Amino acid sequence: MFTGIITDVGRVRKVSQTDRDRRYEIETAYDLDGVDIGASISHAGCCLTVVEKGDRWFAVEVSGETLDKTTLGAWQAGDPVNLERAAKLGDELGGHIVSGHVDGVGEVISITQEGGSHRFRFRAPAPLHRFIAPKGSIAIEGVSLTVNEVEGEVFGVNIIPHTWEVTTLGRLQPGSKVNLEIDVLARYVARWQETV
Repeated sequence: MFTGIITDVGRVRKVSQTDRDRRYEIETAYDLDGVDIGASISHAGCCLTVVEKGDRWFAVEVSGETLDKTTLGAWQAGDPVNLERAAKLGDELGGHIVSGHVDGVGEVISITQEGGSHRFRFRAPAPLHRFIAPKGSIAIEGVSLTVNEVEGEVFGVNIIPHTWEVTTLGRLQPGSKVNLEIDVLARYVARWQETV
């Protein structure tokens, strides 16, 4: 489980292909003495398992399913990546409950500066858009955000200067693809309504 509060922007160090799966080595500022082999780390919102570590880097393996359903298949050496270590019992829940299971890939429609902040508009794939509600939570590239407005498949969020600077969101452009994870509560409410 994660909270959507990014604690490092790592960098893809190396990409290796193995059959249909892929292995990524990720450079990080994390103290890797405190990261066990088998630990879960969120990468742009996708929960992956640490399988090896070295001096200021660790490796993860990504299945063909994950490559097909997320933006991870487009990663290349040098690309920046939002990272978050798994939450521990008793940690402050600064964002919202994020599972690290990407629900779909969205697209940046527009970015408009509003004072020091930036207003983003995204298109969510159908039927995912029906789980997104104004003032609800959503994780975009692993970042916990509040939805401002929803119009059909398009929704908006506001990015404050801090988030713009300490995550990869400030590098996005119209047309960029992003990993989306809907609020887990919205998922269960929708499922409950289907059974009533």
